[in-house]
Amino acid sequence: MGLIDVSDVDGVRTVAMVDRAGANALDGAMARALEEALAVPEGVRVVVLRGLDDVFCSGASPAVIEGLGRGEIDPGELVLPRAVLGAAVPVIAAMEGHAIGGGFVLGLCADIVLISQEARYGATFMSLGFTPGMGATRLLERVMSPAQAHEMLLTGEPRRGRDLVGHGFNHVLPRAEVWPRAMELALRLADEPREALTMLKQALSARWLRHFEAAHTVERSMHARCFAAIREGRDA
Repeated sequence: MGLIDVSDVDGVRTVAMVDRAGANALDGAMARALEEALAVPEGVRVVVLRGLDDVFCSGASPAVIEGLGRGEIDPGELVLPRAVLGAAVPVIAAMEGHAIGGGFVLGLCADIVLISQEARYGATFMSLGFTPGMGATRLLERVMSPAQAHEMLLTGEPRRGRDLVGHGFNHVLPRAEVWPRAMELALRLADEPREALTMLKQALSARWLRHFEAAHTVERSMHARCFAAIREGRDA
């Protein structure tokens, strides 16, 4: 089995991350696979992005984090949100399982976001000892209020989905209901004219693409300084 499974049925493209051994961690191969899957053909009107039942995405892989720490990976390469925000059609994130760090940010880039009551979600960068990446400093505010987003970024503390009810997510449901509800929404969107959907998707995502690019520039600088301090044994 590969890193992702892709299927197109009735105008709905399902993109499922299925790397159980790697807990759907983000590395170069996973990022490339997702970017390719999000470049949809004309017949697709909506994308549903999901993970495993227990893990949506665990964020950057250990190898990526180690590469950033050693200065072997340029933080400027962490641009996967651009593919979700810039997708031609709406994206629905069905986050049945845990979503941590960059995996959480990935889901928040979607146009409609569903999470489960049981799973944990968090921007855990600071708890790992380094500043946020992947546009997290702005993209958490795509769903959550600035105050809530800033607390999550500063503390790095994950929260159960049940504790995020009323915090801006489209749906917070029992885990077993996340996927059926996501597909119900997807089939509804698939009945809409594709040209209208693409125009509306572009209009809704345009400012968030700008926010991502601006945040990515700042975060790249913070990463460079933070990881340099770590390598030199200084308090980052």
